[in-house]
Amino acid sequence: MHIPFVDLKSQYLSLKQEFDEAILKIVSETAFIGGKYAKAFEESFAEYLGVKHCVAVANGTDALEIGLEAIGVGEGDEVLVPANTFFATAEAVGNVGAKAVFVDIEPNFYNIDPSKVEEKITPRTKAIIPVHLYGLPAEMDEIMAIANKHSLKVLEDCAQAHGATYKGKTVGTFGDVATFSFYPSKNLGAFGDAGAIVTNNAGTAETARLIANHGQIAKNRHSMIGRNSRLDGIQAAVLSVKLPHLESWLEARRKNAALYNELLSDTGLQLPLAPQHSRHTYHLYVVQIPNRQAVQQKLSDEQIETGLHYPTALPFLEAYADLNYQPSDFPVAHAQMDKILSLPMYAELTEEMIEKVCRSLKNAIVMSAAN
Repeated sequence: MHIPFVDLKSQYLSLKQEFDEAILKIVSETAFIGGKYAKAFEESFAEYLGVKHCVAVANGTDALEIGLEAIGVGEGDEVLVPANTFFATAEAVGNVGAKAVFVDIEPNFYNIDPSKVEEKITPRTKAIIPVHLYGLPAEMDEIMAIANKHSLKVLEDCAQAHGATYKGKTVGTFGDVATFSFYPSKNLGAFGDAGAIVTNNAGTAETARLIANHGQIAKNRHSMIGRNSRLDGIQAAVLSVKLPHLESWLEARRKNAALYNELLSDTGLQLPLAPQHSRHTYHLYVVQIPNRQAVQQKLSDEQIETGLHYPTALPFLEAYADLNYQPSDFPVAHAQMDKILSLPMYAELTEEMIEKVCRSLKNAIVMSAAN
């Protein structure tokens, strides 16, 4: 039995008629860029999250950059970023002219460690980006308290956490602004690139929308230098079909994660943990494994696909080599780099598939240890 890491085709087939009809409607109306379908998705997604404003853009990285610009981050500023996340979070900081300052992560939850934040704050610090990595909310009460104490802006990176909640409140509703990616493999994914910026601040939303549309306040009237980053009609239609199903898909992921936890409870591996006050939505199911390379190869031999998120912590990437970071600077993030392994995780996984993954994983661990 082949078990893919992500199975986008199964989700498409489950709603094929709805998708096909929605896409055909866009094509027949030639509603290709922005327009009423993009606006309808913006309104629905804002309502789902419980925020006042949603600005849909071309992709999640644009969302980060525009979100930072909209809250005033720019040249000479510093932005605190977790040491373990996808490169786009730090890349966006650099692309708006600011400097990414890395903060080590919590040993159990992979997110930015609030106890390590204040020591990185300088007079140039303008904002904090808590990333709700793998679908688990960061500790927002502590982060917001630090931000308020030091008058810092907060941008929540929710690229992997659609629908996750912290103490009963949906992520994306705590900071000054939040960003989402709708890359196809996300829990709420488009059929191509797409992203969104959400906020409760009308001025921030207006600025973000201006930036995303060439700074244009009316046709051929440009009040600022912006960029071209707009949601296309087909992606808006696809996301509108998917959004009503998101909660059931999230519960399926949580059910699958619970089965993984049960079947792997006797392995001694570090499994994903979640505080009781948080709803983990398991965009990824990440474990820490000794002899990872050998184990991953043995799983591949069994036709089980896995992933690495992320094999090199941000401070140790070539892009930041000039900063000469040492493992001791980010001991938690560095120690996990050669251990983390992402197992197959999506709503359509069956019990039989999860049982095979766990059985094969256990055998692979034993065989790799013996060699």
